[in-house]
Amino acid sequence: MSVNLSDTSTWLPLDGLAPGFDASKAELSHDLDGRTFTVVDDRGTRIVHTFGDGTVSWDYQPGAGDDTAATAQTDACEVIRVDEDLYYAQFHHDYLPNEAVSLILDLRSGYALAVLSVLGEKTREHVAVQHLFGVGRIQELEQKGEPPAPTGELIGRRVLWVYSSVHAYEHLYLSPHWYTWQCLAGPEQGLADTDENTVWRVRPGIYVFTWREKVIPCGSVTIADHRDQKALRAHGVLFGEGEGATATHFTFGAHGRLLSNTVHPAEYDPARALER
Repeated sequence: MSVNLSDTSTWLPLDGLAPGFDASKAELSHDLDGRTFTVVDDRGTRIVHTFGDGTVSWDYQPGAGDDTAATAQTDACEVIRVDEDLYYAQFHHDYLPNEAVSLILDLRSGYALAVLSVLGEKTREHVAVQHLFGVGRIQELEQKGEPPAPTGELIGRRVLWVYSSVHAYEHLYLSPHWYTWQCLAGPEQGLADTDENTVWRVRPGIYVFTWREKVIPCGSVTIADHRDQKALRAHGVLFGEGEGATATHFTFGAHGRLLSNTVHPAEYDPARALER
């Protein structure tokens, strides 16, 4: 019996993908337990994060021009050590279940990158999940080197990502705005699409890669270590609309390798869009 891969009404909902997808998730870290980090951005907005055993207590105080209300809460939190003095913290707001936070803390550079995932309604102008990016200084640390910044360094790479013994995908990074994915193994085998992406450079060879899907109302935030092309490593979250009444939120990990790399002539380089 043939399957109509173009019939997107048959594609799995987000929570249908979840079982087993987290098989390669890294061991959680407790390095930050009992520590406090205050992230301050250019507006003067201050967010104090205090980490506990599986929790983060945060206090948001808006600066000039920030119309977000002052708020404080404690959320369940997962922390993963990405590299020496580099941590990825993931938490899903209790009081606003349509929002989730991915916080990258670089204790070596003294900078933080926060990615807010917001689940809303799909419109003609944008997909259902939107990502908001914010760079801040970690007040307790000295700032050294360059802060995180958008980059086109992944453009042209074709990468195999294996999430479990069942799930495998390839990614082709096309431009600052688009990437193509194809499922090579797993319940979505044979499916492929081109979706929005945004990439930030955190350290040399380490990137925050985010994507936002148009068929399934979901988005993802990952931090990926590309320094060893034969042994890539990624950690991330999928967040969006499932079949239940509340947003679906789950973390995962992946091992990867570079399959190929396309180098465009300078005059046709898609990365030039970042310079405009």
